[in-house]
Amino acid sequence: MTRPLRLVAVSGGMQRPSKSAALAAHLLDLIAEAVPCEQHLIELGPLAPQFAGSVWRSQVPDVVERALLAVEQADVLVVATPVFRGAYTGLFKHFFDFIDQDALIDTPVLLAATGGSERHALVIDHQLRPLFSFFQTRTLPLGVYATDTDFVDYRLRDEALLKRAALAVQRALPLIDLARRAALPQAEERVAA
Repeated sequence: MTRPLRLVAVSGGMQRPSKSAALAAHLLDLIAEAVPCEQHLIELGPLAPQFAGSVWRSQVPDVVERALLAVEQADVLVVATPVFRGAYTGLFKHFFDFIDQDALIDTPVLLAATGGSERHALVIDHQLRPLFSFFQTRTLPLGVYATDTDFVDYRLRDEALLKRAALAVQRALPLIDLARRAALPQAEERVAA
């Protein structure tokens, strides 16, 4: 018996609707078109009031704990954050501070960010890539950065961005396939037990 790939996205957007959530959802859909998977989108905005004051993971409520477990159990992770003062948001980082440092080893991670202008596009390589290198993930080769002008009514509309997102997913598929194959024996072991 095989199980679908667990594909989890985390959006660091604090508002609803959120361009970061829209970008994360678009990337989830592109991956799901290519690979059978279970999709799960975690939006930090609604969760933020429930973990912002927590210092230890033992202090977070069950709804936040379930979100943390979903990230830790993901076969593939998509992260998208708005750029705030040249970096990911503080609450995005605070959420990942609760993730077990060994839980994401070798997990493929597609990095994405949104910002007001192109001048913040390097946030993917200068902020997100080092954070996920700490977790020993396999950050995927291409990141996706979107500006406010790439959206119309919180939907991606810019043709160049849509092509970049498709290319990022296409280039990620070999690593996602490796993750899928690694997940199959684990599923078979659980069924046998």
